[in-house]
Amino acid sequence: MRTNLRNSPPRRSLLGALAAAAAGAALTSCGVPAAYVAPAGRARRDDSARDKSLHFANWPLYIDTSEDRPTRRPTLDAFTGRTGIAVTYTEEINDNDEFFGKVSPSLMNHQETGRDLVVISDWMCARFVRLGWVQEMDRTRQPHVARHLDPLLRGPHFDEGRRFSVPWQSGITGIAYNRRRLGREIRQVSDLWAEDLRGRVTLLSGMDEAFALLLQGDGVDIARWTADDFHRMCDRVEGLVRAGHIRRFTGNDYIKDLAAGDVLACQAYSGDVIQVQNDDPDIEFVVPEEGAELWAESLMIPNLARHKANAELLVDHYYRPEVAAEVAGWVNYVCPVPAARDVLASSRDAETAALAEDPLIFPDDAMRRRLVIARDITSTERSEFGKRWNALAGL
Repeated sequence: MRTNLRNSPPRRSLLGALAAAAAGAALTSCGVPAAYVAPAGRARRDDSARDKSLHFANWPLYIDTSEDRPTRRPTLDAFTGRTGIAVTYTEEINDNDEFFGKVSPSLMNHQETGRDLVVISDWMCARFVRLGWVQEMDRTRQPHVARHLDPLLRGPHFDEGRRFSVPWQSGITGIAYNRRRLGREIRQVSDLWAEDLRGRVTLLSGMDEAFALLLQGDGVDIARWTADDFHRMCDRVEGLVRAGHIRRFTGNDYIKDLAAGDVLACQAYSGDVIQVQNDDPDIEFVVPEEGAELWAESLMIPNLARHKANAELLVDHYYRPEVAAEVAGWVNYVCPVPAARDVLASSRDAETAALAEDPLIFPDDAMRRRLVIARDITSTERSEFGKRWNALAGL
């Protein structure tokens, strides 16, 4: 039931669409008030009652599919069968900034996007919330969300109480390494800077992806980090780059470097490592003793969506434990519905049941205590910090 590694999408990559990133930074600044949409301008007449349909935009390979018919998605089919609502499902989101550039002209000009539900990374969700480009969800239509959403994911800084967003899948940014080739364990971020790893370490190129774990390695509480913390961390990384300790900065291609043995340790995403381990059990994923960042890609309903109520029902559908278990068994990221664990554990299929014991899908209590959601980078910080980080990473 696991996705093939070569198909793993770069869901959190910031590479590409640099022009869109610059445009996004400009739009989110306080100097462009026209981009902001007040609450009164976010909704339109909902067609859900008379039009049993909705348009759902997601990332490639981020949902369950049928093994014999890859274009068939059983959990979506089950939703249509139960509710009569037809879902147009498009895999059109390949990069957060690229998608932002695609829909921002409509949203900033108070026009509909043609999409009723989208999945974007939480740091991009923060931008949409600040701009007033998404609608608050009606939780009376979402009893399963209220009951089953993981408490760790209920209160991100950009959306306290998750009024505007609901996690689709979650994940951890930690450290992956080849224990056999390295010949020792990695337990802390500082272990990456040992002499035997000189030139054999990679970091993630995207600022949003990389900075939190590095700050944690310096003992910083990433829920409350400051500009001084960020620049101190960059000073450290700059020294490591000059010394040739860091081999390079990567997108999701770190997987190939690790599998080939070109690097021995790297920043990595938990879901990717689960897939790598299928081919090489010597690859291990570590949540460092100092902690690691817990992140999510979340469902949001854009302004002026034509089928808001239908979209809210679909969100709730994916918080039914049996449905969440089906998706978790396919994509192998951290499941935002802890109750899905019991569903997987009861499976008669041994491989499926084993997923319930995988701490990278259902983190155990010890791991959960070390997971933190980082505060988001504000619009005023993003321009300054982005320039410094991109110069460091060679972007």
